[in-house]
Amino acid sequence: MPNCPECENGLDIELDEVEEGDVVACDECGTKYEVVGVEPLELARVDGDLDVDDEPLEEDEEDE
Repeated sequence: MPNCPECENGLDIELDEVEEGDVVACDECGTKYEVVGVEPLELARVDGDLDVDDEPLEEDEEDE
């Protein structure tokens, strides 16, 4: 499970239910991320306007 870089809280993301372009939000701080890749999961922070220069956050797939 990826962690929110803003508050370190775990992001509740169902890897088999998200698609590229979906937007997910951190339950703790409300920061929003767009799913830019699903295998592996890649997220880009949404700051009102999407900035294509933002570096995506990468999370290695782990079996839980």
